Amino acid sequence: MVATCPSDNSTAVDQSSFWDSGNLNWDAHRIGWAIAGGCTAVTVIISFISCLRHCRNYTKPREQRQILRILYMPPVYAVISFLSYRFFRDYTYYSLIEVVYEALTLSAFLLLLIEFVADSASGHRAENAMVRKDKRPLLFPLCFWRYRPTKPYFMYSVKWAVLQYAVIRPAVSLAGIICQAFNVLCDSESFNVHFANVYLEAVDFVSISIALYGLLLFYALTKEELAGRRPLAKFLSIKLIVIFTFYQSFVFSALSGKVLKATKYWTVTDIEDGLNALAICIEMILFSALMMWSFSSNEYTRKPGTPATSVWRPLWDSINYADFAVEIFGSLHFFFCGTSGKQVWNIDRPDFGQAFGVGGDTSPSGYKRRIVHDAEESEDYSNQ
Repeated sequence: MVATCPSDNSTAVDQSSFWDSGNLNWDAHRIGWAIAGGCTAVTVIISFISCLRHCRNYTKPREQRQILRILYMPPVYAVISFLSYRFFRDYTYYSLIEVVYEALTLSAFLLLLIEFVADSASGHRAENAMVRKDKRPLLFPLCFWRYRPTKPYFMYSVKWAVLQYAVIRPAVSLAGIICQAFNVLCDSESFNVHFANVYLEAVDFVSISIALYGLLLFYALTKEELAGRRPLAKFLSIKLIVIFTFYQSFVFSALSGKVLKATKYWTVTDIEDGLNALAICIEMILFSALMMWSFSSNEYTRKPGTPATSVWRPLWDSINYADFAVEIFGSLHFFFCGTSGKQVWNIDRPDFGQAFGVGGDTSPSGYKRRIVHDAEESEDYSNQ
């Protein structure tokens, strides 16, 4: 017999709206609702301004499309958290959707760092920045192994270490949504082996650990080339969002049953989830402002006399994730074909530049050459 999770929601259903018979009933839930909505609106406005500045100064498309994706993170978190607060009985579904964007953001950040390295190297080629790198140990806890950065297989491994999370995390969330629909997820009992949540959390933990390790390894390898681009501030503005949401959720869980008490319409679990969602809405104001500074559009100012670029093409670039698919395919092709010395589909073994996804061919139909320089590409955008 399959175990089913006990309900986290009260059987009583509050059917009243925010405007109760024309008069505001300012109970704790509605006060939180108003605060969450106001903070979400402020976050969206700040992020909108940040994104608009990049769209109107779209001088380096291959860098800025990744920046736009990162700048979407605070408003995405704020809006979903607001909805999860308002419709608290479906909190689990919203939380599973919310964390998917973390995987996309981390992947976009890796591709951004790769573009930074290529931009700092002679000939706008990433391999030129790596030729002087010596053999060195891996980061802790794998420091007893050494690697040579100039080997193509290593860079493909680093890229796949991060990009795999953009595949695994959505799959875990989809599985979680299905399990929740059949009442076998039970995220309120995280370590209960009779429910699916513990297994999905284990998969997610391993996947994100590998992704963060690959990202930190790449940063440690290229921190000289990234000097002046504030990579640490950029990374922290992303990762602190995840850290804050994790630890505050832990704190609220610790207060469950002691400080937090159930009400007529809210169970203790509902209150935990609601406070976590409310805190996220408030925090996203700070993180959207931090991202406005760390991903400043001042680095991409147009030349005097150059017209502002149209906002539609940058927006399309930022929501078109075909480049992720190309990079993932390129890495998989190298692992299954490149290392064996064989040729499949008449595709040659990738070189080091292709491992970075810059200066080389990466499309499935023959790895089409990327020969358009950012300045020429930017000029095309300006003329639209």
